[in-house]
This record gives sequence, C-alpha cells and structure tokens, in this order.
Amino acid sequence: MKKHTRREFGATALSVIAASVLPAPFVWAADKKYDPGASDTEIKLGQTVPHSGPGSLYGVLGRVGEAYFQMLNDKGGINGRKVKFLTMDDAYSAPKCVEATRRLVEQEEVLALYGSLGTAPQTSVHKYLNSKGVPQLLLNTGASKWNDPKNFKWTMAGLPLYPTEARILAKHVVSVKPNARIGILYQNDDFGRDFLGPFKKVLADAGGKAQVIMEQTYDLTDPTVDSQLINLSKSGADVFYNITTGKATSQSIRKVAELGWKPLQLLSAGSTGRSILSAAGLENAKDIVAIRYNKEVGVPRYEKDPDVVAFEELRKKYLPNIDPDNTIAFAGYGQAATMGEILRRCGGDLTRANVLKHATTLAGFHSPYFLDGINYSYTPDDYTPMKTLYVSIFNGKDWDLSGEPMTE
Repeated sequence: MKKHTRREFGATALSVIAASVLPAPFVWAADKKYDPGASDTEIKLGQTVPHSGPGSLYGVLGRVGEAYFQMLNDKGGINGRKVKFLTMDDAYSAPKCVEATRRLVEQEEVLALYGSLGTAPQTSVHKYLNSKGVPQLLLNTGASKWNDPKNFKWTMAGLPLYPTEARILAKHVVSVKPNARIGILYQNDDFGRDFLGPFKKVLADAGGKAQVIMEQTYDLTDPTVDSQLINLSKSGADVFYNITTGKATSQSIRKVAELGWKPLQLLSAGSTGRSILSAAGLENAKDIVAIRYNKEVGVPRYEKDPDVVAFEELRKKYLPNIDPDNTIAFAGYGQAATMGEILRRCGGDLTRANVLKHATTLAGFHSPYFLDGINYSYTPDDYTPMKTLYVSIFNGKDWDLSGEPMTE
C-alpha cells in the first residue's frame, strides 16, 4: 500500500496547473457538495496496481501518482484541497484486487479510483464498483467491455481500446504483406482475446489471403515463453503478432532475435514502453510495428518537449530512483494529470456523480503524455478513450511515425 500524490503539465498544461493550485473562485457554502472521500480540505483517491508479482513492472504507475499529487499538494492542492492518494498492491491477482478495492471503498472511503491496471483484476471489481456508484476511471486496460455506458456507467478505460488497435494493425498487415502467414502469441485471458478476434475478422473481411497459421498462448504465471516462440518460429510464419505484456514481451522479443527468426513483428501499444524494450535489447526490437499515441521519455526527439521537461523535473525531485527513460512512469504522469484535471473541473461539487460527469465530457482534452493531434474522445454515450492513433515503426532507438494519425 502507498500514499500521497502529485501533478503537473508542460506548455499546453501550464495554465491548467495554475488553475488547479490557485484558490478556487468564491463558492457559496450551499454550492459545496461532498460524497465520501471529499471535504473542504481533502480529496481521497484510490488505485490498485501490481506492486509485486508478475506485473510488478507496472507498480511504477502508483509511485508516479504518489509523486504527482505530492507535488500538487506542495503547491496548494486542487482548488485548495489536498489530495490523499492510496495506491494498493493487487499483485495482478483478481482475489487480491477485490480485497484491496473493498478496503479502498469501505474502509478508506475514497471518492473515486483511477489508473488501476489489468483486465482480469479490474473485471473482478467491475460490478461491485458500479453497484456502489464509485467511479472506476482511466483504467490501464483497453478491453472493449469498458465502453458500456448504458450498463456500467461508472467504468472507463484509459488506454486505446484493444479492438481499435487490433483492427488498425490488421489493416497494416494486409496493406504491406497481403499474403502474410501469421503466427500469434497471446496472453490467455480477456486481454489476449480482445486483440485476437478483431484482428482475425479484418483478415477475413479482406478476403483471407493473409492467414493465421499458428496460435500459441501463455499464462502470466509462466516463467518463460521460450517454447511458444520456438514453435512459432518453426511454423513458417512471416508475421509475428505479439499480444503480451510486461516481462513476457521482453522475453519474446529477445527470443525471436536469438532464434534468428525475422518476421514482421506487431506489438500492442501498452507493451511498447522504453523499459520493456530496453529489457529485450533495443537492437532486438528494431523494425517492430505498433500503434502509438504517446510521446517517449529518454529520447532526443522529445527531450525539449515542455511536457517531457515537466515530467523530468518531477522525476528528479520526487522519484530519483526511477530511470529517466521509463515511459510507463510517464504514462502514469499523464493519467495523474488527467485525473487532476477532472477534479479541478469539479470545483466545489465533489460528488461521485459530478466526478463522472466531468470524466465523460473530457473530449478534446490533451494529456501531457499524448502525441500532437491526439486527445481524449470521451462522451457520455461513448467511452472510447481515443479514436485517433498512429502506426509506427521502432528504428532501434525511437519510434518513427508513419504519416498522419489514423481515425477509425
């Protein structure tokens, strides 16, 4: 379990920061409305992420959230209120996620949760949080199930929806290798299947000349994915669709290189973080194709970008033990800034319903983590986080964007 929090933007967001930390305009006492987790002096937020276990690489999301809100608090908080942020370890385990989430809601009485991670863990608390009317915002998962405002209005994804990514990647394959023979490694859960089905449907709709010739699965508890990669490399596939996360991504990229297999490699956006690629060996990741919507840290291209500079200032002051090229940390920074913006817009009405209202009307808001031309697209009737994405190719050091962003 962790605490605290912090926030800040770059150029496009400097005015937002100023508005957040300056005193709010005078609000009549009668206009102040609070639900559990909010008061005249405090806003309490929660989150569950894997600080331990197979997904511990993503625990940095929570540490960055702590730092961001601590920074904000040092500057006066949001509309004069300090943020208390509780990021709890669920070890990427559904039972532990249920336990931690119930504690946050029933004991800590948080106003909202944001930035929690993982399709399977978050599915385990999906109905519970909706039954309680507790916002479950900016989830670090792009499962299609989160876009269901009619039945689960309190839950919203924070990543590009996986089917959107999958369809764009499939269209790319059809355009560059129309007769592709495709081998797939996918995580054996909802995450993996959400990428798999839409991808295969695009191939079928295109006439079926590009075909999947082998599928392999892995579980998060598997120590390695070596045997699956060996099977795929022997299949005759000339395209490798890599639907993995965390250490499995690093292992698979490295193993492909060790095997001397040279397919066109496709990777999900959530697994393109600098720390993941560095663990695989940047030279081994060269020519990988992925959907991109975010800037990188630790690369020359963005070193003078105002948002990246602001993140680096935060990292140096509050998180010196985090590597400067940790893009997962930068993603956490962008989400914390977005959550801070939602709260700022709430003013003195810090009810869960008002938090949801401002989260679902974020269309047009540009996170400091996003590339130019990409904004949130949430509306009350469509929780798709973003509809505009880039296809990009890793050149061994950085991602080269291919043309204009694509809107589906």
